[in-house]
Amino acid sequence: MNGADGEELDSAALGPPALEWKFSQVFGERTAGEEVQEVDIISAIEFDKTGDHLATGDRGGRVVLFERTDVKESQHGGNRRDLEMMDYPIRHPEFRYKTEFQSHEPEFDYLKSLEIEEKINKIRWCQTANGALFLLSTNDKTIKFWKVQEKKIKKISDMNVDPSKLAGNHTVASSSVTSNPKLHLANGGSPDRFYNHLSNDLSFPPGGISSLRLPVVVTCSETSLVARCRRVYAHAHDYHINSISNNSDGETFISSDDLRINLWNLQISNQSFNIVDVKPTNMEDLTEVITSAEFHPSHCNMLAYSSSKGSIRLVDLRQSALCDSHSKLFEEQEAPGSRSFFTEIIASISDIKFAKDGRYILSRDYMTLKLWDVNMDAGPIATFQVHEHLRPKLCDLYENDSIFDKFECCLSGDGHRVATGSYNNMFRVFCCAPGSTEATSLEASKNPMRRQVQNPSRPSRSLSSSITRVVRRGAETPGVDTNGNSFDSTTKLLHLAWHPSENSIACAAANSLYMYYA
Repeated sequence: MNGADGEELDSAALGPPALEWKFSQVFGERTAGEEVQEVDIISAIEFDKTGDHLATGDRGGRVVLFERTDVKESQHGGNRRDLEMMDYPIRHPEFRYKTEFQSHEPEFDYLKSLEIEEKINKIRWCQTANGALFLLSTNDKTIKFWKVQEKKIKKISDMNVDPSKLAGNHTVASSSVTSNPKLHLANGGSPDRFYNHLSNDLSFPPGGISSLRLPVVVTCSETSLVARCRRVYAHAHDYHINSISNNSDGETFISSDDLRINLWNLQISNQSFNIVDVKPTNMEDLTEVITSAEFHPSHCNMLAYSSSKGSIRLVDLRQSALCDSHSKLFEEQEAPGSRSFFTEIIASISDIKFAKDGRYILSRDYMTLKLWDVNMDAGPIATFQVHEHLRPKLCDLYENDSIFDKFECCLSGDGHRVATGSYNNMFRVFCCAPGSTEATSLEASKNPMRRQVQNPSRPSRSLSSSITRVVRRGAETPGVDTNGNSFDSTTKLLHLAWHPSENSIACAAANSLYMYYA
């Protein structure tokens, strides 16, 4: 082996170069002193497969769609790698507001005396067709299938009246004045005069009436976005729905609650198949519940679901109709003598995600992120500490229920990095390469320096660069103590999503949507 080869191996062992994250955009940021309304808090985020569209759901039952606006790649042709070889600068992804619609309304189950919140729990994009966007959204009980499409606006143009004939034609004007019989009679006219006049106006000569006024409907160039609910999948879950996931076959999807997972066909809304049921005969024997479920990204017969005991089960739908047994079980053994009152609570997995290639599963429990290889069920291949500094505060976190917060996780499209949220509106990005120590903490929250730029003519570059400098110093601000001496459990970043093909992250802090790129 020569020296050059050795250098290549060393650089490969170090993994990909560290990323420098920068602020990109913010939607719905609060002004100074503005209170956040409960219904405006974002509760779900999802990119579509192309990354050109982004959807968010909130606690008020609304779904808001954003679309990408920077199209330099498509304008110049070629892919990103080709453009890097040229002089075209590569801009960060930019999105704009597209539309919004009310997906769910609050309901009341009279049979169970149960209020059903309108809060959107999950959003999943479906395959697009004919320029229309399709997506699934769910609250605690009901899943809806939406189609969002641009419709051309039809307007009524001018009447089909020839202007040259209209000027000298008094019968048109007189007929419009005397079109109301009661008004004519009230002005002193006699019934005979009125009906004789009306009959004269409505006489049809052999060539027709040139002044007959008909509205003409024309399709103009303007378009409007229309969201229509195509199907409603209801009455299939006794417990709160925590997950929905599309199958790679494009025809089916699963929905999961605490005890069951149902398989649906997108075209059939009144029937589903129960494929996983962990409900015991006696509910007193219940020891764990399902917390999240996800289809394999390419194998339509494989899915994984996590439990409150910190385990992940891989299921093969080809084995049996009811998947009582799993094909693989992923769980980490407890260290002897480490068990405490909080052990099971913090071990509960709040979210799982498959990597794009389906080889790895990322899971998030309260304290850590874990990366699992589907071919190795002995234990996780990597563990990333997220809340280890909060271990001395578990009692306080239990008292204010923060220990039950459900943080989501996500992977980059290339599988090299993972990300999750934390308190103080922080999110953390870790590199998965063996031996890498890359761990970036960023704060997604309102910063007063963003309001100091008053001159509207100032280039946006100076605004974004000043924001970037502030964000990079976020981990050094007094409000964020990496040692855990002080933190704000009321400001938490629970929801985030990674762009499918670029290093771009969308995350939600209360009612604001923040975008970062590297």
